[in-house]
Amino acid sequence: MKKVFFLLLLICYSLSVSGQQQYTINGKPYELKTAVEGHLDLLWTIIDKHYHYFVKTDDGSISELLNTKGETNNYQEEYKAQLKVLTSSTKLSTEDLKFTLQSLKQFFKTYNTSIGHSAYIEDRSPLKPRLSLYGGLTNHPFVANPNNTTAPFFAAELEVISLNDKSRHAGFFNIEHALDNDNFKYSATQLGLGYRYRFIKNTAFNMYGNLLFASYTFSKNTIALTNTTDEIVKNSAFKIPFIFGLGADLKISDRSFITLSYNELFALFIENSNNFPVDFAVGYRLNL
Repeated sequence: MKKVFFLLLLICYSLSVSGQQQYTINGKPYELKTAVEGHLDLLWTIIDKHYHYFVKTDDGSISELLNTKGETNNYQEEYKAQLKVLTSSTKLSTEDLKFTLQSLKQFFKTYNTSIGHSAYIEDRSPLKPRLSLYGGLTNHPFVANPNNTTAPFFAAELEVISLNDKSRHAGFFNIEHALDNDNFKYSATQLGLGYRYRFIKNTAFNMYGNLLFASYTFSKNTIALTNTTDEIVKNSAFKIPFIFGLGADLKISDRSFITLSYNELFALFIENSNNFPVDFAVGYRLNL
């Protein structure tokens, strides 16, 4: 029951923050949604029932668009002067620009299109693939392993993330192969399909939870028999295991990361062995 509650809590939390990204602006944290992406990004949020809009430039700096009230209680419309400076390379006018999400979206879209950097998020949702290669040690937490023997494994993964790295959600497909050894003559190749949610995400570091919801495994187990030839048992099986794991990415260049993962913590629909789960891996992830 606790595992089911954990799953429901994770799904609800993921949906509640879908499409948002955490930023720190002038020392204050914000959860902002991206309306337009391009040379200039339009970000927004609602605080105390009021819309707040932000502009993000190519160099990563973020500033809030202002529309404060003056002494006569009239709006000052500072945002018009702010955007006029930022779009000075074009002939766009801010005179009739309204301080609304729809009006600002159209202005940002027009500007980005005019300089050849259009990427209007609500019109399209580009997908970015990432390739990972990794290896580690496992004690096969969901396979009978009487001596709790660990074995090396290596793997490759294709991850697909949306919205040009700004989404916290991703899907992945991986292939893992675990080797046998003298103490535990069990080897397996697994094809897996899963979902990943990055609950901590910033430029240099992020942490995520994995959910492996479908797998197909080819296995070979060598059973030592007394006074006769060893028996080799080969199996293949498709499962819906719902296996949970954790991981982290450390950025080392504009396109690549070092990945650390602790997979196969527990599963909802398959039984684990009596051994404490061990499934550690280190790898390299590359934006394609």
